[in-house]
Amino acid sequence: MASEDIAQLADSLAKTQVVEGELSYKGKGLKLDSAQAAEELVREIEQFPGLQALRLEGNTVGVEAAQAIAKALESKGQLQRCYWSDMFTGRLRAEIPPALTSLGAALMTAGARLTELDLSDNAFGPDGVRGIEELLKSASCYTLRELRLNNCGMGIGGGKILAAALTECHRRSGAQGAPLRLRVFVAGRNRLENDGATALAQAFKLMGSLEEIHMPQNGINHSGVTALATALKDNPQLRVLNLNDNTFTKKGAMAMAEALKHLRCVQVINFGDCLVRSEGAIAIAETLRSGLPILKELNLSFGEIAEEAALQVAQAVQHKDQLERLDLNGNYLGEEGCEALREAMNSMNMGDRLASLSDDEGEPEEEEDEEDVEEEEEEEEEGNEEEEEEDDDGETETRPQIEEQETPVSVVNEIQVSTIVPSPFSAEVCSFLDSPSADKLLKLGEEAPQLIKKQVNTADAGRTAEAFLKIASLLKDETPLKRTLLDSIDALLGEAFSCSSFQSGTFISTILVLLGLIKSEDKVKPMRLVPGHLLALEHAVKQDYFPGKLIDVLEAFVTRPSAAADSYPSARVALQKTLLKLIELKEPESPPAEEPHSHA
Repeated sequence: MASEDIAQLADSLAKTQVVEGELSYKGKGLKLDSAQAAEELVREIEQFPGLQALRLEGNTVGVEAAQAIAKALESKGQLQRCYWSDMFTGRLRAEIPPALTSLGAALMTAGARLTELDLSDNAFGPDGVRGIEELLKSASCYTLRELRLNNCGMGIGGGKILAAALTECHRRSGAQGAPLRLRVFVAGRNRLENDGATALAQAFKLMGSLEEIHMPQNGINHSGVTALATALKDNPQLRVLNLNDNTFTKKGAMAMAEALKHLRCVQVINFGDCLVRSEGAIAIAETLRSGLPILKELNLSFGEIAEEAALQVAQAVQHKDQLERLDLNGNYLGEEGCEALREAMNSMNMGDRLASLSDDEGEPEEEEDEEDVEEEEEEEEEGNEEEEEEDDDGETETRPQIEEQETPVSVVNEIQVSTIVPSPFSAEVCSFLDSPSADKLLKLGEEAPQLIKKQVNTADAGRTAEAFLKIASLLKDETPLKRTLLDSIDALLGEAFSCSSFQSGTFISTILVLLGLIKSEDKVKPMRLVPGHLLALEHAVKQDYFPGKLIDVLEAFVTRPSAAADSYPSARVALQKTLLKLIELKEPESPPAEEPHSHA
């Protein structure tokens, strides 16, 4: 190992914060390829008395280094919390399972009793779930309370393996007189689909102890949603339910509405972008009238809900004294419907709790029978499921997150469009990034830019682009929050572009795809372009952190004909002028622009 590498590692370790039994290497950017590279880290673990929490997020750990770390953990029986998200950046997919197996075996050898395990943002696929399978079944997880596996590419096969492991853990721990009582389960962006969700639903029903479930963007349709709804009835302490960006349709929405009648502790429901439709919304409204007494937040945005159904939802929350936010944005209300909804909320002295309706889709062009539409969609879903049926052993992925085993995790070129799932660090920031609003930003206070920067994984170009657009959606020429929004954008992008490995081409491609300025080969739902997006881009391109090579690319696509951008001529022209001015100022020998990938 080169002397400069040793010095760099030593410096990083010297800055490590140790607080109340926690040893943290979070975000140090350590590249630990071998046991030798991990020597100092291993030494600190060995010499740390009473280790209760170990943070390894934001580093990259190879197989040999993981084995060395595992050896040090074999004597750490007091370890309870493992924060190991985003720990294999740049690693081959084949490296991750053996590394996880080594670490899991060490925890079992130590006799650790875990309460939290976070392996989010590690694209390990179903094989990675096998890497933690034995750990999840073992006595080390009998005490597990929070399991976070967000954005791991588990797929249907991984979901089934995970469900079986949790079921076995519950059986074994129950035999010892203290059955597994998992409280928080996070598994967004994993392509679990109906079969994976159904398998997990059976495990949820068995445990009956869940307080938070976060499973957004998993390709779950009405049959999987119905299975989850059935399981929820047996989890009476459920407080948070986030199924954003799955597909309920009428059948799923009505099943979920029925399940919610049995729950009294629910505070947050996120069914945004779930296509609950009018009949589903009316069913949920009926549940609201008689149940959910302490509900604080209800998100039914972008669900193809018409005016009458939206008004029924509004009327149903009239006596919800603890309600803080009702989100019905992006539905089919029309101008008159939006005004009627505002008047209804104001008449109940709840106008300040209604989220913005700025993205309303207007009245539907044609009246379609929801029954006919649902039948057509169900036939299409069944056809897709037959085409994508996985192998019987559950290990073959129909749409793997990383298509070739030799492809490094860091260069997976994929847009991930969804809510940003809550982490243990800041529920308020997660809520803001999931569904931005001025009120939520104000609650973050003066530290908003830094809190947002810390919450977003800026090593992920696609996720950074999505967060940028969500923040930008609130930006206006004249607003008290303008400075805070611009500072947040600068903090986020400044952090991202300062990293030499940041994929700037993927970032700008994602921006263009999400704004509908270029088409994607993948099935990606564009965001609605608003003036704030153009204003934010105009601000960002003028900053020192913004790469000059992206300016030409952005200018080429911004000047193309676009119905969405044409709706805001002032903001578009201002951005074009700024880009042209910057291009003129560039030196002639500037390198050619990096072309965006068509599939982002």
